[in-house]
Amino acid sequence: MTEFAERVMVLWVPDWPVHAYLREREEGHAPGADRALALIAQHRVVACSPEARVAGVRVGIREREARMRCPTLDVHPYDEQGTARAFAPVLAAIEQTIPGVELLRPGLCAMRARGPARYYCGEEAAAATLTALATELGFPEARVGIASGRFAAEHAARARTADPEVVAPSPRVRIIPVESTVAFLSHLPVARAASPELAEVLTRLGIRTLGALAALPEDAVRRRFSAAGVAAHRRARGLGAAHAAEVHPHTPDRDLARTIDFEPLLDGADQLAFACSTHAEAFIQQCIELGLVCTELRIELTDDIGTRHERVWAHPSHFTAADVVNRVRWQAGALPRVPERGGSGIARVLLTPVRTARAAQHEPGLWNSAPDERVHHHLSRVQGLVGHDGVGTGEILGGRLSAERQRLVPWGTRSATAPASRTQPRVRDGPWPGRLTGAAPDTVFSVAPSAELLDHAGVPVHPDSEDLLTADPARLSIEGLLRFTEVAAWSAPWPLRERWWRSGTTCHRLQVVLSDGDAWLLRYEANAAPPDTSPTTGRWVAEARYT
Repeated sequence: MTEFAERVMVLWVPDWPVHAYLREREEGHAPGADRALALIAQHRVVACSPEARVAGVRVGIREREARMRCPTLDVHPYDEQGTARAFAPVLAAIEQTIPGVELLRPGLCAMRARGPARYYCGEEAAAATLTALATELGFPEARVGIASGRFAAEHAARARTADPEVVAPSPRVRIIPVESTVAFLSHLPVARAASPELAEVLTRLGIRTLGALAALPEDAVRRRFSAAGVAAHRRARGLGAAHAAEVHPHTPDRDLARTIDFEPLLDGADQLAFACSTHAEAFIQQCIELGLVCTELRIELTDDIGTRHERVWAHPSHFTAADVVNRVRWQAGALPRVPERGGSGIARVLLTPVRTARAAQHEPGLWNSAPDERVHHHLSRVQGLVGHDGVGTGEILGGRLSAERQRLVPWGTRSATAPASRTQPRVRDGPWPGRLTGAAPDTVFSVAPSAELLDHAGVPVHPDSEDLLTADPARLSIEGLLRFTEVAAWSAPWPLRERWWRSGTTCHRLQVVLSDGDAWLLRYEANAAPPDTSPTTGRWVAEARYT
């Protein structure tokens, strides 16, 4: 018996970005949709109306070419977020009729066909119900495709009634029987199921259709093209991903944002924080009821003239009601004061969770985390007394000199150098030519003390024109901190040239280990000298110390 993926039903609304744009414009009494219209992003056509296609406009062509093909073309910028936002009510209406819907992209969604087919007594009846709902929502051209697997169902929705193996019980429904799935897919180009790189390779090998790809043994495809080839091979055979469901139902997001309006206006950080305390508790309780905790919070303050003051706050663990109130107080206290606007105040506060996590991830471990909780509790209380910037934790930044790489970050604030995703490098990791690699020093001097480095004959040691030391270091002395001590080991000096195009300063850095086990990071600051000459005049300073 041949294996096939589960039956999937797909609803497709053609030209959805155009529908979303016209729906938004209808609120402003815009003209109707019976005109040639195109949406542009990066000077290329992203979507166009049927009238524009009749004139020769196609998705992907440049804006200039589209205007040449259709001089009366109505061009507007493409709003990706607005397009997705406009499809949310449609998705919610479908959820009320057929639960378990997965959003593939705005204008296209998928659901399992088995449940609706059993409830409505057949796949044709389920598809008719879905098309009737689309008509009620204002999309009479919406299509429904049913096939084995999401890949085949999506192409079924786009197929024509005259295509082979397509059963069309109505003009807007396309059904591919289980036994006809491979035959229906066999005529499609291989690029439909494979990545552009893999499709190019397969085409060069003479495998131009999904039927030719499906005829290959799966083991041979796996050995030659690895996981990407196997995935394309399974799609061509009407199979889904191995050990994975075809449809991942969309879970409707609950709006956790909380808006607080004030009449009369509130002026003063403490007054505003007191007024928000009850709402902060309700906000946190709402998250708890859903089994969530808020780890990143956006607070938006709107004043009497409509100016919005927005800031995103992060928390090292998760927000409590007291933490939310403190952030409101700190943000309100940092607002600029305009003396000529004597009656200014805050009219609205909006609390929006930017990032949430499951509460189970923040439960205490087997041996509890009471010490960490006590530390956070005491630091938060001190911060509430002295202000947001009064308690800080150390952070290492990107840079070259040690004094430039340190700063204090307010407690509870997410690091500004943290990467946006796991695949992105940290900002502090470079590139910083001449930076210090390896472990950071324990002590960094804000004012570097003078140092003296001598060889065995008592002659000062300094870098030469080839970025090497003039002699082996033997003794080191640091003003006010260290008398002459024997040098046990040292690194090669490395130059640090900043703004060389402006004849900027050049210095050399050197790490030395003394006989008593201490290690120092030295910096030789040379005076201005002609290029390619030995920096004979300059001085050593102690930049940092390792202990």
